[in-house]
Amino acid sequence: MAQPSESKVDVLIIGAGPAGLMAAAWMAHLGISTRIVDKRNAKIFHGQADGLQCRSLEIFDSLGFADRAWKEANHMLEICMWNPGSDGQIRRSDRIPDTIVGLSRFQQIVLHQGRIERFFLDNIKKYSGGNINVERGVLPESLEIDEAKVDDEDEDEDAYPVKVSLRTLTEEEAQPVQQITGSKIADGLYRSSLVQEDDEDDLIRKSKEREGESEVVRAKYVIGCDGARSWTRRALGFELHGEATDFIWGVMDIVPITDFPDIRMRCAIHSAENGSLMVIPREHKMVRLYIQLKEVAPDASGRADRSKITPEMIFSAAQKIISPYKIDYEYCDWWTAYQIGQRVGTSFDAHNRVFLAGDAVHTHSPKAGQGMNVSMQDCYNLGWKVGLVVKGIAKRDILSTYSGERRQIAQDLIDFDHKFSRLFSGRPAKDVMDAEGVSMEVFKDAFLKGNKFSSGLMVDYGSSSLVVKPAQKQALATGLPVGMRFSSFKVLNQADARPWHFQERLKADGRFRVVIFAGNVLGATQKTRLDGFCAKLDSPTSFLHTATPQGKPLDSVVEVLTIHSAKRWETELLRDFPDLLHPFDKHNGWDYNKVFVDDESYHEGFGDAYGNYGVDRERGCVVAVRPDQYVGWVGELEDFADLQAYFEGILVLRPKERAGANGVNGVNGHH
Repeated sequence: MAQPSESKVDVLIIGAGPAGLMAAAWMAHLGISTRIVDKRNAKIFHGQADGLQCRSLEIFDSLGFADRAWKEANHMLEICMWNPGSDGQIRRSDRIPDTIVGLSRFQQIVLHQGRIERFFLDNIKKYSGGNINVERGVLPESLEIDEAKVDDEDEDEDAYPVKVSLRTLTEEEAQPVQQITGSKIADGLYRSSLVQEDDEDDLIRKSKEREGESEVVRAKYVIGCDGARSWTRRALGFELHGEATDFIWGVMDIVPITDFPDIRMRCAIHSAENGSLMVIPREHKMVRLYIQLKEVAPDASGRADRSKITPEMIFSAAQKIISPYKIDYEYCDWWTAYQIGQRVGTSFDAHNRVFLAGDAVHTHSPKAGQGMNVSMQDCYNLGWKVGLVVKGIAKRDILSTYSGERRQIAQDLIDFDHKFSRLFSGRPAKDVMDAEGVSMEVFKDAFLKGNKFSSGLMVDYGSSSLVVKPAQKQALATGLPVGMRFSSFKVLNQADARPWHFQERLKADGRFRVVIFAGNVLGATQKTRLDGFCAKLDSPTSFLHTATPQGKPLDSVVEVLTIHSAKRWETELLRDFPDLLHPFDKHNGWDYNKVFVDDESYHEGFGDAYGNYGVDRERGCVVAVRPDQYVGWVGELEDFADLQAYFEGILVLRPKERAGANGVNGVNGHH
């Protein structure tokens, strides 16, 4: 056999589902040399995940494609609870909003995972200039980490400590087991937790026998996003810890023919004796049904007999639960069955060089619409860290915050899902004396709390170099908790009066932000405070200058944005704000897109950003925001030394001889 070819790459991503594509999107936006491989020969076209929570849509917006998902999806606005009455018949017992009002500028939507993958692929192509493409039908066969090199700086010529051998499969080998026919008889158990997925070791053996192509890739970093049976996790010798429950559920995507009145609402239906059903209305007239299968139980080995599970059997369970209403269908797009289990990985990384994300490190039931969302959010947390370290902008030790931050989220998710899936799968209590049954009040309360959790907006990262807690200064911005995402309210552009959701200005381009709440800039005392802060920020030794690579614009690593509270009509951009806040460029003039005002807009009302962020309208404050929109630090305008220390802990700072000399890229000395 010929020697396998060798190549080098900064980042190798294994698995091209939503988590892997999120990681690849960061690399595309940051210009990192990247390869992404997947053993399947095509992206998915049917089934799989479909729920998109508020936070995921905020993330899509930061990448530039939330509008595509928002337009195509089905929007979920209300949840109807159906429970048995004293006569045992199901009745609508409650209605609650699907997304808690005021949490986000987005609400929960449902859209087929294949479409979401398409939006990612288009975005990656656009930002990488076509340099990052999913290589399909490619499987890793070995992974080695050179421990002598794991702490090498990435600028070193030889700093490629991870060696992965890749093998190219034939079209036939890369074909998923199940080919959908859209009929009632297709084998829907492909990608179900009840079947053993095709064995990678077997595929590699076959490929070797026919002398298939293999290649050695040396990478600085590897991100394993290859699902619940992750090859990468096994190659590292890590495990998932947790347990399977006895609850077996079926899932069907159908176009329903029914007299059930709430079929176009999200519904939680508990029947008296026949189990539970969740209704998720989808795009294109489809509805997804999650159906408890009470007739199927795991055997002594803990696994259910998959041969008993057919679409007819699943659907007949749904008909019993929804009775006395009738339901039927002619078109079934996809079906599957799974056993609820909750597991978390023993470790999320090896030497901060190989990382695991998504289902590779946490698995749980799909009913809370969390799998795809939390998996993508893992990589939204990880991607910019790896990218900025590769570029030499951030220090390598920020990479250890990934495990700390996301492991806790995975554990919270498992705990929530454990409670939620048991409540959902339990029999409703007949009366207050029924200790075995589930109280519907308790269920509703868990559903409401769960909705807040599952929105993705309750994520609260603990203390680290990136998150300064306990934040003694938190009282300066009570609505911007340190460690949580920067929430969004409408502000106006000072120069042209256009209203913006402030979060829209926090794009996923790898930049940190310093958001100055400048307060009432027309007050003499406040103007002095603002000028003093900006003078320190503009000094040649400040992080703003020393983090900016030679020859790059001053806002290329840290962007400074301002929100003030004076009246827009009474303030002037060039008169009332230091030059640093609207930098001058000799080719393009002043920058008009960095100063905003908390004032009334002509057409979209008053956002009351200061009130909602809990910031004093006179004195303001300063907030440091990470590239993933999480708040890292809060302080007074006088706390510059503290802010400097925060960035010194994260960024690679290089002293600048030129900074004072040329007046900061032409910003100063213009007047």
